[in-house]
Amino acid sequence: MNHVVVVGDALLDVDVETSANRLVPDSAAPVLDEVGRQVRPGGAALAACFAAADPDCTVTLITAIGADAAGATLRAELADRVRLVPLPATGGTGAKTRFLRRGQVLARHDQGGSRLEPGAAPDEVRAVLASADAVLISDYGRGVPDDARLRTLLTEAGRHRPLVWDPHPRGAGPLPAARVVTPNAAEAAGACATTPARTVAEAGRQARQLVRRWGAAGVALTLGPRGAVLADGTDSVAAFPPPRQVAADPCGAGDRFAARVATALAAGALTSEAVAAGVEAATDFLAAGGVHAMGEVLRTDDEVQDVERLLAAVRSRAGTVVATGGCFDLLHPGHIGTLEAARSLGDCLIVCVNSDASVRRRKGDGRPVQSEADRVRVLAALSVVDAVVVFEDDTPERVLAQLRPDVWVKGGDYAGTELPESALVRSWGGEVVTVPYLPGRSTTRLLSRTKW
Repeated sequence: MNHVVVVGDALLDVDVETSANRLVPDSAAPVLDEVGRQVRPGGAALAACFAAADPDCTVTLITAIGADAAGATLRAELADRVRLVPLPATGGTGAKTRFLRRGQVLARHDQGGSRLEPGAAPDEVRAVLASADAVLISDYGRGVPDDARLRTLLTEAGRHRPLVWDPHPRGAGPLPAARVVTPNAAEAAGACATTPARTVAEAGRQARQLVRRWGAAGVALTLGPRGAVLADGTDSVAAFPPPRQVAADPCGAGDRFAARVATALAAGALTSEAVAAGVEAATDFLAAGGVHAMGEVLRTDDEVQDVERLLAAVRSRAGTVVATGGCFDLLHPGHIGTLEAARSLGDCLIVCVNSDASVRRRKGDGRPVQSEADRVRVLAALSVVDAVVVFEDDTPERVLAQLRPDVWVKGGDYAGTELPESALVRSWGGEVVTVPYLPGRSTTRLLSRTKW
């Protein structure tokens, strides 16, 4: 087993999914109603979890975590993934909360921040660094990689093992002992006092400039959907395009890249091989749903309550509420036909969507192809859909009992079949109806004909 040590600023990341259907009475600001909440390790803690997920790798995280509620949550998230070596610190645990609507970030709230206590670094830190096959410094501008004691120890460690330095604009900067520094385009542009690179050629020039400025053996400048470029002090620059294009929330991709570079170097890879592995790992991470597929999702009833405002408005004018459900993993003409037919049966259409965990239980580990957030976003953009509700169960009975639609629509060849939810829907006077479907259209059939 290879031992990777991660040193840096650990954070608690929180994503709050919201709906925004009304304004504050005394201003034009939107009211954000919480729909769901996801909690996960962030910063150096996220990088450590990524490294621990790579094959044949054990991880130790050296960081400062406050003695507060956020710190307790973060420690619990890390408990079964990495070994934690806490640094003596004061202050609250750093936390970043993103507010999103339909997967788009509306605002971010940062809070907390631990400060290292003065004095000598614990002997345990020196021993852990001496046992490392590679060290990743994950700088989030919160002060841990700036500590003079740690920088001395890291310089010593860099003489005998590869250091990967993931920098931050507010940090003190990487040490010359670094094997490879991994800035993104914005960080590299800031360090070069210029604008972010628009082309691979510009990125190469900036990477070469940073090799000279930082004194590092190499700089791997990441370019998001264009992959990365690697400069090593020579006149040439190596480009590493991603294996495929992925449209997803890029949050966490930089940490995934840096962590994979570190684990590859720990296993003896060349720097160029490690950067190639990092690009591939970051692409795979985004293709699997990114951070939306990670962490514990703490779903609230606010999502259904928001839909109930729509229900109240429709029912106040004696309208008909229609609902339908499914995975809707890859939206195809069969889905569209069902949704259009369902909407024509009433005055609003609510789509009940299986969560990612529910889809996996029903369809297997390879599904869903698209994350829950992406599936909801696509459905909500359709003109025939008035609202989307995600349910965690294997069947929609519980969400149906909350919504109590007048019509529950099933697409497909269910004619003459008594459906499990029929008795429930009829218990409040509703009806279950089937609508025609397009033969041969299904997600499973599409996937069987597609090379992934």
